[in-house]
Amino acid sequence: MKLWFGILFLAQFAVAQTPLPSVPCIPPPSPPAAAPQAPANGPGRGPGAPRAQAPQAAEDIAEIAKLMELPAWTPAAVDGDYSTGPGYPTAPELARRTGVPEGKVIEFVMSSADSKFYPGTNGGFQRHVCVYVPAEYVAGTAAPVIVAADAYGMRYNLPTILDNMIYDQRLPVMVAVMIDNGGAERSMEYDTVSDKYVQFVEEEVLPRAEKEAGVKLSKDPEARMTLGGSSGGAAALTMAWFRPDLYHRVLTYSGTFVNLRSSPEAPLGAYEYIEHLFPNEAKKPLRLWIQVSENDNGAKTPSANRRNWVTANSRLAKILKDKGYHYQFVYTKGAGHTQRKVINHTLPQALEYVWQGYSGQN
Repeated sequence: MKLWFGILFLAQFAVAQTPLPSVPCIPPPSPPAAAPQAPANGPGRGPGAPRAQAPQAAEDIAEIAKLMELPAWTPAAVDGDYSTGPGYPTAPELARRTGVPEGKVIEFVMSSADSKFYPGTNGGFQRHVCVYVPAEYVAGTAAPVIVAADAYGMRYNLPTILDNMIYDQRLPVMVAVMIDNGGAERSMEYDTVSDKYVQFVEEEVLPRAEKEAGVKLSKDPEARMTLGGSSGGAAALTMAWFRPDLYHRVLTYSGTFVNLRSSPEAPLGAYEYIEHLFPNEAKKPLRLWIQVSENDNGAKTPSANRRNWVTANSRLAKILKDKGYHYQFVYTKGAGHTQRKVINHTLPQALEYVWQGYSGQN
């Protein structure tokens, strides 16, 4: 009996450690944190070398302290900056309701060997994709769509949320395509500031999703939204930034808008959105909902390092405000990086905000 329980424990541990691309479309563990890169302006240290941490500047401390004073985020909130918490009751939209038609989720697997964009630089892998189709979908019609990184929707009851909100006519009849990441290549896919990932989605994932699920996806950018958390949040913003002709709506949790993966085109990685891209380029037709937590990654580190998720997200919000974007920034008190309780509490209302103004035909 002891041997049996030991085998069972080891089996459960092995499942918990399974890389994300090999799990099906069920709620999997949180995505692994991306390995930090060496700063763009200098060599990195060895993996075992200690790294001295400079103290935060008084200006950083004061900047973050002001976030605690933001007004409360309510269902009536308009564009602007808000805070919520520290209590996070699960939103009622996450629970199945009697009488609400349930959509279906179709799953398929993509092999890296068949991809011209991500063939597997660290070895071949399989990528699971889940497609939610609402019960109200009419075959042959072009449906609005949510494209989610890390198969995010399957982690946070998105199908049930959509069932309820579509039934209540709070959201249009829409499809959700939830794409798993490349495992060891996740940071390369998500944190690289370029149009490569969105090209992969458009050319390889969405056509397959339409075929497998028997749906037609709208090409109207007003009818398309990206969703992601952490590095997946960076990918969600990058998709819309490079292809505003295809995506106008963006929803991110603890977005990795920091200097995590530099390149010649983006020396500061996704911090370029704050340092140069949003400030220096003309306003794009985007509507954004972004969130960061009080105890998010790098919250106690100097903003000068461009590795503080809190200051990065709050500064992005300020730029969005100054440029006249439709946006909401929500600072979640007493919470951490992409924390489930925060997402379970906020996702339905965030979706409703992001889809405001949509008047297309389903």
